[in-house]
Amino acid sequence: MIDANRVTLPAPDDFDGWRDAARDLAEAGVPASAVVWQVEGGEADLFGSDVEPPPAPSFPVPRAFVDLAKSVICHLDPERFALLYAMLLRLKADRHALDDQADPLVRRLQDLAKAVRRDIHKMHAFVRFREIDDRFVAFFEPEHHIVRRAANFFVNRFTNMRWSILTPELSIHWDGERLTEGPGATRAEAPAGDPLEETWRTYYASIFNPARLKVGAMLKEMPKKYWRNMPETSLVQPLIAGARHRELEMVDRSVAKEGLQHALEAESRIEPGGNLRASWEALLKGARKCTRCDLYKHATQTVFGEGPLNASIMFVGEQPGDQEDLAGRPFVGPAGLLFDAALEKAGIDRSTTYVTNAVKHFKFVPRGKKRIHSKPGAGEIEACRWWIEHERELIRPPVTVALGATAAHSLFGKTMAIGKNRGVPLQLADGSECWITVHPSFLLRIPEEDRRREERALFVRDLKRIKDRAAELAG
Repeated sequence: MIDANRVTLPAPDDFDGWRDAARDLAEAGVPASAVVWQVEGGEADLFGSDVEPPPAPSFPVPRAFVDLAKSVICHLDPERFALLYAMLLRLKADRHALDDQADPLVRRLQDLAKAVRRDIHKMHAFVRFREIDDRFVAFFEPEHHIVRRAANFFVNRFTNMRWSILTPELSIHWDGERLTEGPGATRAEAPAGDPLEETWRTYYASIFNPARLKVGAMLKEMPKKYWRNMPETSLVQPLIAGARHRELEMVDRSVAKEGLQHALEAESRIEPGGNLRASWEALLKGARKCTRCDLYKHATQTVFGEGPLNASIMFVGEQPGDQEDLAGRPFVGPAGLLFDAALEKAGIDRSTTYVTNAVKHFKFVPRGKKRIHSKPGAGEIEACRWWIEHERELIRPPVTVALGATAAHSLFGKTMAIGKNRGVPLQLADGSECWITVHPSFLLRIPEEDRRREERALFVRDLKRIKDRAAELAG
């Protein structure tokens, strides 16, 4: 009879601790049945080790197994450590054991990893911060041990905010420079609401479209357990209750006026919302109060987008300049004048386009009486993506144009090389089309006259191609 090795890990998501213990046990030839895994203070088959196996040289495993294990470790299943160790022993004997998709152990591990990834996605999507004094606080109830694994997403996206995410198991806190952990919390310790939530509810209600409602699909993607922590979900039940009645009213009015066939055709053309102007105004109202990063503290005002809400082209610039900050409108300074001239040469009427910026507040360095433009950082770009995403969701332009690297970073969520991606259609995450070109301010900074003339001609060429492509996509 083999004496059991008891491995006790300090935390339920301790991948490093599991990996080190499992590797040593495997090298020592300890079978899976002889190891008891537990978490410190928890049930058996969760964490740690009372008996330390002798140190031994490591052996290689496929990278795919490491990635799989990092997800599986976060699952709530108390058998996850033993299952992973059994898989590790197989890989020691056969490096390709993980490739057998029909194997029950492989399938079970993949199912556990899939559940963890789904839970992380839910946390990313359904955390709602509420402002308390100068800090933003949210409460979330994950199904698995994912909080530490999901934390980097919030650090990268809200770098310039001071925030806390409370969960029953543990809490994480970001002070703008350092991420720390704290004990778990209850829902009662989280804030109940803040002034911006009324704006968000107005926006959500105005884009709700009864003709497109699929309750089953909505509940699958956003289960009711998450509703308690989200301001907009207080509207879901009454909106669902009235959706069918409103839909029938729309059809009945059309039937009475034009006949059934016309009504069915009209229903198929209903766009999400139906009240775009009210939705956009609600978004604008929220943006004017934006404190998602520190830029609002020094800028004169939020500079939001402008233009028709049915525009076929949306231009996204970097950030407001000095004159835009004072005027409260995008592209009205020197770069804006050059932009207008280039649009005219390309045959594009600016009044038919929607023009906005990736970052809504002016970032600058004061030098005497002047304010010198300073490029937005990645954290500021990420903080402002919320507004760009919702502008695009409302307008749904056939073509979105990124003017410069900052705009491209905002739209794609990563650095995009202008030279490599310029002048060709690219696909955004929502499936729509984006073109990348230079920012007009780049053309102002070119000292050589010949090169400046050449670059401006290339910019106009890009705009002409964009105009033709937008017309093609619009129909």
